[in-house]
Amino acid sequence: MTDVRNVIIIGGGPAGYTAALYSARANLRPLVIEGFNWGGQLMITSDVENYPGYADGVMGPTMMQDFRRQAERFGAEFLTDDVTRVDFSERPFKVYVGKDEFVADSVIVATGASARQIGLESELRLQGRGVSYCATCDASFFRDKVVMVVGGGDSALEEATFISRFASKVYLVHRREEFRASPIMVDRARADEKIEFVLNKTIDEVIGDAKVTAVRLQDTQTGEFSEIETDGFFVAIGHDPNTALFVEQLDHEEDSGYLVTRGKSTETNVPGVFAAGDVQDHTYRQAVTAAGSGCAAALDAERYLSDLRHAALTATSSG
Repeated sequence: MTDVRNVIIIGGGPAGYTAALYSARANLRPLVIEGFNWGGQLMITSDVENYPGYADGVMGPTMMQDFRRQAERFGAEFLTDDVTRVDFSERPFKVYVGKDEFVADSVIVATGASARQIGLESELRLQGRGVSYCATCDASFFRDKVVMVVGGGDSALEEATFISRFASKVYLVHRREEFRASPIMVDRARADEKIEFVLNKTIDEVIGDAKVTAVRLQDTQTGEFSEIETDGFFVAIGHDPNTALFVEQLDHEEDSGYLVTRGKSTETNVPGVFAAGDVQDHTYRQAVTAAGSGCAAALDAERYLSDLRHAALTATSSG
């Protein structure tokens, strides 16, 4: 019979690795099925300057390796593969990697979210070299520089306004004249002297070799091409939580797919299954908040397992 583990952690980003660290130090011997793309969005982030403890900044991949190594030091076990199926219908819960089955009395879902990309080869090639998906993370690197933001929702307007605190000029590109963003966000951006609206344009190519130098646009009405020189290119067209494996079994927001947790806890609608990090947070989406959420999930799981043991002991003694 397959060994029943205390906890399985699905996902290998700040939330998953922090949950692994806390679980391992609590002697829960966690199995972390981290996925082939372990490290999450930090793996495409160059300099991280807003995570506590790294006074001189740190490369995103280096930080994720540090997280992973620290959890491993205390006994966390890692499987670098992708979960293909889960069964949360009864405890112990089942987690599958292909034909291999793993079972545990608790599961922490920490699969994160993925920034939507335009899908251009040049966009992918210049990630971390001027292409960014997080203004809070990277805006300070573009102090007194020219920056372009693409998007038409609240996130794009908010990011453009935030970046304008640092940049000398912000071009806000949208494929239509009407915005999905709330009127107050549009008005706020229009009132910012540093922000220039570039409407009815789509992105044709991000230009640059070692770093972004310009963006080529195509007019949606005339088909004509034009170029704007820029030092940074921020894609703000939304995020998608990595929840496809779980939406049939766990409560989630119908419109966005983000998992729903109860109150201030990381508890899902299935007792013993917890959700941490960007998979349930569409507001902050920072490494430090994901790590804090991972800590909370590990503590919630530890208390849940302790209650299970206490209930089992009580049943045994009363029998």
